[in-house]
Amino acid sequence: MNAAVDKNGLFSWKGGQFRAAIGKGGFLPAADKREGDGASPIGVWPLRRVLYRPALPVEALEPEMGWCDDPKDPNYNRPVVHPYPASAERLWREDELYDVIVVLGHNDAPIVPGAGSAIFLHCAKPGYPPTEGCIALRRDDLLTLLADAEPGDVLTISAV
Repeated sequence: MNAAVDKNGLFSWKGGQFRAAIGKGGFLPAADKREGDGASPIGVWPLRRVLYRPALPVEALEPEMGWCDDPKDPNYNRPVVHPYPASAERLWREDELYDVIVVLGHNDAPIVPGAGSAIFLHCAKPGYPPTEGCIALRRDDLLTLLADAEPGDVLTISAV
């Protein structure tokens, strides 16, 4: 499965199309992506892994799981365990946005401090408000997409 999302928030894949939320900073070329800019990085990103709450069948999230977003920390853009001494986003959220998380392969091979962290495909808020740089789908749409996902699949984020 190769998927793509465009500047209008249209998420397309072989099974159809879904509405998606994009970064509040719009799209930026990956080379220009910076921590905290709220932009979704343009590029072709491997779907690395799926994280989800225990009610779903893959790898269960634990309440202490986090993702380091401190460019000065050696674990920048990597999973960590809370409490964590540096800035790290909590993956266990009460708002259900991270009930299903697909880790995208942005800025991870190699990791460049400050080039953006925690770029995920995750559940959207009602009304699809902008994200902090991630791509967000309705939970049912995300689960439908994942049912067809295979190793080696990628998500293309495009500003055209």
